[in-house]
Amino acid sequence: MVTHAAASAPLRRRRRKSWLQRNRNALTRHGVIWIFVWIILLPLAWVLLLSVKSLPDSMRGQLWPRKFDLSHYGYVFDKIETLPTNLFNSIYVTGATVLITTACAVLAGYALVHVKPRGTGIIVTVFLVSLYFPIRVVSIISIYEIQSALDLINSTSGLILPYITLNLAISVLIMRAVFQLVPHELIEAARMDGAGHWRTLWLVCLPLVRNGLVVVFIVNFVTAWGEFLLGTTLTNDQEVRTMPVVLAAAQGGMGQWAWPRIAAVYVVVVAPGIIAFTFAQRLFFKGLMEGVTKG
Repeated sequence: MVTHAAASAPLRRRRRKSWLQRNRNALTRHGVIWIFVWIILLPLAWVLLLSVKSLPDSMRGQLWPRKFDLSHYGYVFDKIETLPTNLFNSIYVTGATVLITTACAVLAGYALVHVKPRGTGIIVTVFLVSLYFPIRVVSIISIYEIQSALDLINSTSGLILPYITLNLAISVLIMRAVFQLVPHELIEAARMDGAGHWRTLWLVCLPLVRNGLVVVFIVNFVTAWGEFLLGTTLTNDQEVRTMPVVLAAAQGGMGQWAWPRIAAVYVVVVAPGIIAFTFAQRLFFKGLMEGVTKG
């Protein structure tokens, strides 16, 4: 028995070593992924837990609160009187930006692939080149002058047009890449059945490119919801501003605020974007792999 056990021990070690060698790459990938997951989740968890800590708990330096206190959120809405209005402004501007940009991207992407107007190559090249320019920085003066000429300064609705321009180029390129995955045979069959471009787009293409729509939706949602530079440049009154601008402006008056109340403000600002991405993440990554890699 001793001889058999001694003989089987090297065999077990070789099997264990061979398993580690076969799965070394997978273990390394999963380890790196989990490191980045914790790097992202720990600060979010810390802010969320801090926002529900009692004031004494916030001074102890412990991650988990001994007593949960939700009154900080009520304090925030009482202290920043325009916060409900600003929250509505962010929802309104972001929703309008996402809907209009997505609609334009769908129409342009379909036209560039299945209609192919003259100058398609030039249009695509212009879109690609525009991605290398920081529009918000190099065009801020021109945007302000255009908004002023249109009498859209200090207007919540006036933010929609500049916000649309931020991701319109990348949205069109994403939808163009996604529409390239739609088989031309389906388009030709629809045309032979008497369907025009609009019917073909609505009944044939849109069900097949819904993952790409989710990508465009998330990209524009995140950008519009968190946009600060244009929001603070094109608005003056706090009642017409969006949440990121109000948050930045209010930080000057937060010097006397306790940390849990400041954390509650951040949770109110970032929660909608996180919730939207959580529900759409699977379709987002699937569409990203289908559309962007194709493009």
